[in-house]
Amino acid sequence: MKLTWNDSQDIAIELVEKFPDVDPRYVRFTDLHQWVRELEGFDDDPNRSNERMLEAIQMLWIEEAD
Repeated sequence: MKLTWNDSQDIAIELVEKFPDVDPRYVRFTDLHQWVRELEGFDDDPNRSNERMLEAIQMLWIEEAD
């Protein structure tokens, strides 16, 4: 599956699976940006992300982790 920055829900699910022991409430946006780019299937311009997108991904990751 191809992921882009707009696939916040799918990215959050992938992050839960890849980092089950990480508390997403304490992840820095710089780390989150890198981890998203490293997800299998992620194929988007790294410069297209912004703070709003990263925050949306983080919030969904928190929901998925609970």
